[in-house]
Amino acid sequence: MPISVVAALIFTATYVVLAAGRLPYVRIDRTGAAVVGAILMIATGVLPLADAYAAIDYRTIVLLFGMMILIASLRLARFFRILAASIVRRVQSPAALIAATVFASGILSALFVNDTICLAFTPILIDVAEARAMRPLPLLLALATGANVGSVATITGNPQNMLIASLSRVGYVPFARALAPVALVGLAIDAGVLVWMFRRDLHAAAPPPRRAAGRAIHRRLMIKSTAVAAAMLCGFLAGFEPALVAALGAAVLLVSRGVNPRKLYDGVDWDLLMLFIGLFVVVAGVERAGIDRRLFAWLAPAGVGTMAGLAAVTAVAANVISNVPAVMLFTKLIPHLPDPRAAWLTLAMASTLAGNLTVLGSIANLIVVEGARRRGVTISFADYLRA
Repeated sequence: MPISVVAALIFTATYVVLAAGRLPYVRIDRTGAAVVGAILMIATGVLPLADAYAAIDYRTIVLLFGMMILIASLRLARFFRILAASIVRRVQSPAALIAATVFASGILSALFVNDTICLAFTPILIDVAEARAMRPLPLLLALATGANVGSVATITGNPQNMLIASLSRVGYVPFARALAPVALVGLAIDAGVLVWMFRRDLHAAAPPPRRAAGRAIHRRLMIKSTAVAAAMLCGFLAGFEPALVAALGAAVLLVSRGVNPRKLYDGVDWDLLMLFIGLFVVVAGVERAGIDRRLFAWLAPAGVGTMAGLAAVTAVAANVISNVPAVMLFTKLIPHLPDPRAAWLTLAMASTLAGNLTVLGSIANLIVVEGARRRGVTISFADYLRA
């Protein structure tokens, strides 16, 4: 069987599972599909082992790992929970609370990755809604959509932006200069749409709930984590290699007298790292077999060579196979477009904003939906799609 056919079969099977989320009668998830697909690309001879190693972009992996260690440390120190509670306590008007949730989740997502913000804010917003006799739905939608939109602004806003920044070598400041305005305008539109949609539910708010007694703050870890976060941000803004900055930050946090490093390792999303590694190899096999050129020739009539066409095709793909696999697929096309820099930024913008189309479009959405479900609050597919 020709290598191109073998590669096409492996690629198709991998992306079918990525789109469906699982395979019937087999307990395999998206990460497993990417890993198995990568192994098959090597085992069948589509991609030599040395080329598979070379296909992995270690800058992306190191940047992701470093940010995950930082976020795990901030979460252990209860930084996000305290910050979220502080914000919502100071806002009494329901309409203002929706807007504050959109902007707070968006700005924090740009700095600390959207998934983390959704994880930290979901239970707090449900508590606030219950205390004020509000429907939790508008606040939870504000959280999910705001986190998605805000994460457009920087290379550390979400995993696909980190991948794009590593491959394109667009720096933190140029990336933010181009896409932070998009994020700010998007957040304003998002807040306006949600306030208008739920205008009949926005009654006078009850007094802000008092802060419930909780686990004590780990003050040393809080000080250390926030100092490292500030130093990393300065490193990004100064133009240093983002992966190196993230790695150094992680190294500082892992050297500690009071925190068991295993607690930080537990906060690392190893599944996501393995998904990236597997997809790097699968896409390299597709490129070696020449399938990527045929695929993009097939997509040419859709206008992928233009900014509008690339944005539209990316948005559709991101909702079918999820944003990270979609971006991974387009990484082989972008360098051949007339203006690669603009194309990389368009890819980052479209793949991230596409997460607001359906509840399945972003992992951040699913985190909010699942977190709400555990507290007895339902966010249906139709609720999210309507917004």
